[in-house]
Amino acid sequence: MQTVETLNEGLKRAYTLTIPAQDIAARVEAEIKAVAPQVRMPGFRPGKVPANLVRKMHGPAIEQDALNKAVQQGVQTLLAEQALRPAIQPQVELGDYAPGQDAELKVSLEVLPDVPAPSTEGLTLERLTVEPDEAEIDAQIARFAGQSKRYEDAQEGHPAVEGDRVTIDFVGKTEDGEAFEGGTGTDMAVELGSGRLIPGFETQMEGIKLGEERVLNLSFPEDYPAAFLAGKPATFEVKATKVEVPLDTAIDDEFAKQLGLESLEQLRGLIKGQIEQELNGLTRTHMKRKLLDQLAERHNFEVPPSMVEAEFAQIWQQLEQEASRESDPAAARAEMETERDDYRKIAERRVRLGLLLSEIGRLNGVEVSQQEMNRLIAQAAQQYRGEDQQRFIQYVQQDPMAAAQLRAPLYEDKVVDYLFGQAEITDRATTREELEAAIEAEEGAFSGTAAPQDVHVHGPDCDHDHDHDHGHHHDHGHAHDHAEPAAEEVSEEPAPKKKASRKKAEPATEAEAAPAGDEAAEAPAPKKRASKKKAEAATDAEG
Repeated sequence: MQTVETLNEGLKRAYTLTIPAQDIAARVEAEIKAVAPQVRMPGFRPGKVPANLVRKMHGPAIEQDALNKAVQQGVQTLLAEQALRPAIQPQVELGDYAPGQDAELKVSLEVLPDVPAPSTEGLTLERLTVEPDEAEIDAQIARFAGQSKRYEDAQEGHPAVEGDRVTIDFVGKTEDGEAFEGGTGTDMAVELGSGRLIPGFETQMEGIKLGEERVLNLSFPEDYPAAFLAGKPATFEVKATKVEVPLDTAIDDEFAKQLGLESLEQLRGLIKGQIEQELNGLTRTHMKRKLLDQLAERHNFEVPPSMVEAEFAQIWQQLEQEASRESDPAAARAEMETERDDYRKIAERRVRLGLLLSEIGRLNGVEVSQQEMNRLIAQAAQQYRGEDQQRFIQYVQQDPMAAAQLRAPLYEDKVVDYLFGQAEITDRATTREELEAAIEAEEGAFSGTAAPQDVHVHGPDCDHDHDHDHGHHHDHGHAHDHAEPAAEEVSEEPAPKKKASRKKAEPATEAEAAPAGDEAAEAPAPKKRASKKKAEAATDAEG
């Protein structure tokens, strides 16, 4: 194979490869010999079909397959001989080709940069620690109790009040008196005050008694998902078929046993452990962001533009999805456009940090062991059932990309843990509110150098797609794995989001739509969204 370098500028490389016709012909002959014993043809014993007839029957397909393999081998040889580490899959273009001729390929790619020796000396970090609060444990148990609420029939003549459960039959009608689709149902239980139904529905039912019929005069929200009802007035004719009052739930050992535990003390211990795990996660998130900030300040080297574009495309796609769920998608997209350059800087920073972390891991022997990998595969396989589990395991074992995707988060954790071990860390006790505020403050620091939301650690077997368009203009119908991507991706978090202001976890208070019973589908209304914050570049790994 003849190789000619046609471009060497910065991280960009381009080559012209010429694969001799005789090499392709040799592959064709070898393939014919390999398939001949499997060919069946009337008049011939199995495996005895002459090679010339095999060629006549299957020649075009065999020649195409031989060309595919020659192209793939040619690119692999180029990467090995030139010691190239592609940042993305090389783009390969096959020139005019006819059987019996040399094949000329144009191969273009970007290579990974030589990462300068990482500067990790003198890292200093503050670890904000929070102890679980007894009041928070009590509140969580109270929520469990609320979810386990039990009811008994109300006394005759009891007017329903907030907290009671009323079972109703109903018919919803538009302002012209016509019943609308999805607005009729029977035996629907409604907890008054839950905020599950459209505004006004539950409050107008207060005071209703068993057997009573009422007409509720309401209006659907402007953002109601059914366009023909959004913002429109409506009436609901309801009849109370059952009225129930809640029973007090005693929070004691018996309550814990109803949850499958032995005692209230055990329940408190489990909840405390969950809260500790959550708080430790917040502490790690804060430390990791500070760590990446320090690394970003110390290192500035050229990164492959194609990787930046791929990273930016992923960020932008997620932002588009976020915008589509806003009450005013057009305004959200307009705001995004004003920040496009900032997000591109975020993408560049992410790629640079990913390459840097990969180099730190390589230089310091950070690895994911086979035992750890087997555990990751087994855990991931649990999402499948029966035979699908084994098929998934075989798929991961045979596909380097899939294996790298599973390995990635653990590899990143190990690199970060190594750096934590090298840093000088001081502990400071604080409150949940202060810790969350510190994280929010970083998310609000909107700048191109703010901490990225996720970092791809680009190592030897990255599964990062990086827009892996091979660019093959020859229509040979086979996917080519010309070169494994030259980076191990460790992706821990999603792309930066336009974040809504944080709220305490509370039950949704928006209506679920026009009530609907067994005979009509209940269309849930969108929940009220918190006001949208200015997009933050921040938001490093949250784990």
